[in-house]
Parts: sequence; C-alpha cells; structure tokens
Amino acid sequence: MKKYITLWLLVALCVKAYPQKFFTTFFVGASNYNGDLGGSNLFLRNARPAWGLGFMNEINDRMFIRADFTYGKIRGDDKLGDKNKSRNLSFESNIAEFSLAFEYSLFNLYDYKVSPYFYAGAAVFQFKPTTHDKSGNYIILPDYNTEGQGFYKDRKPYKLRQFAIPLGGGLMWAITDNKRIGVVFGFRKTFTDYIDDVSTTYVSAATLSQHYGNGAVAIAWRGDEINGAAYPAEGSVRGNPKSKDAYFFSGLSLRVRLQTKGKRRMSDYGVPRKQKARYDCPAAVW
Repeated sequence: MKKYITLWLLVALCVKAYPQKFFTTFFVGASNYNGDLGGSNLFLRNARPAWGLGFMNEINDRMFIRADFTYGKIRGDDKLGDKNKSRNLSFESNIAEFSLAFEYSLFNLYDYKVSPYFYAGAAVFQFKPTTHDKSGNYIILPDYNTEGQGFYKDRKPYKLRQFAIPLGGGLMWAITDNKRIGVVFGFRKTFTDYIDDVSTTYVSAATLSQHYGNGAVAIAWRGDEINGAAYPAEGSVRGNPKSKDAYFFSGLSLRVRLQTKGKRRMSDYGVPRKQKARYDCPAAVW
C-alpha cells in the first residue's frame, strides 16, 4: 500500500505547475467481487467499505485523464450461498489498486448541470486472500498452496500483484464550475482466477499433506466441518478455471479543482475571440 501512496504523491507533484487544469478526487463507497465463492444473490451481502483518492487532468470540457488510488476489502463465503454449501470455503482480502484511465463526459458540465460519464483504462492491484480455520486461527491462503501450486503438474504459485482493466461510469452533477459530485460504478476485469484462492481441482490429500502438512489439507477442503464428508478424490472439481475473478467499486465521488477559476471559454483552448462589430461614425475625409 505504501508503494501506491508514494506513486500517487508523485502524480500530485506533477500537477502542481498547472493547477487550473486539474481536479483532485475523493471516493467513498463499497467494494465487492465475483468469483468461485460468490454469486449475484450475494452481491450486497458481501459488500465492504472502500475509499479512494485521485487526480484528473482536464483535456477539454468533456475529456479527462485520471489517476486513482483505491482501497477496499472483498470477501466470499460458501455458507451464504446455495450452490456450494457442502464445500464450506471462505476468504477475504484487501484490494489496493492504482489505475490510469480515460474518461468521457456525455455533456459539457459547464453548460449542463448533470451528465452521464464513462471511463476505461489500465490498473495494477494487490491482494492477499486469507481465512480463519475452525479454531479461529488467521490463515494466509497462498502459503498453503491449496491446489498444488508449485508441485502438482504445471500449476504455478499465483502472484499477489496483478493487472486489471477498469471499466465504469456514472452520473456527475456540477455543483459549481469547480466542484462536482456524482455516483460511480466500476468493474475490474482481471487475469487471475485466484483472488479467492479457488480455481481448478483438488489435489489428493496425501500429496498435499506430503508437501504442506495436514494443515493445508484441512484448509483445502472444509466440508468435513459441517457434514463430516471425506476429502474429495484427486481431480474433483474445486473451482471453475474458465471464468476469471472480478471485483467492483461503487459509491460517491467528489471532485474539486485545485485552483478555482471562472467558466472556461473557447479562448482558453487557443480559439481566438470574435471581434465585436464597430458602429462608430466614419472618420471625416478632407
């Protein structure tokens, strides 16, 4: 998280020379995820608080380049759903994201009070799925390689820092020319299926125990905690590798210009002002 904040501060130094073109932004809302331990019916139940800070460069009245740091928490739990209750897995993770994106406002907010807007870009995010065992002990899931990462077939340990594509939009209201507030919903397409530590199939209990002990076996399969079911056979489905995980941010956004100014005119963009017609009496000719 410290690295992302440092990068955000560097962006702040870059905008110091042209404050009139920049807005600073504040976000507060909720974070959520979709993956092997989630479902559409759990979207609101799994929501957790999120916040963010950022800067926006005003290219023109309707186009912006934005840099944002966003932080939130996500979770998933089989107990809350109907599909995989017998699997009994759960996780939670912090999400720290730095993103660069292009934003387009449908209407000019210097002429209209309200406008829809859309954005798309690129992001780097960091996560770390964790859980608690049946005794309440805190467990960092990547440390247990629950699906045989690093020793089973071609499965490699997953990286906790990944790329994502942020896509989203919302509705923005211009309080003044220098202050704006709105609602936003953002979807993050990721390239990993391990945000929740669940993706493919079960490794045999004997193989997993040989490499990471009985504790890893107890974390990889937790159905025995609720119904006493035996550990699944090797190759049994644990997750769906064809569908990557995704996460979301939604809430309220406040934007404030770094240096206040009046309404922007065409001359601000290099377009010359039209000369006023003159109606003075012609000069006398002798």
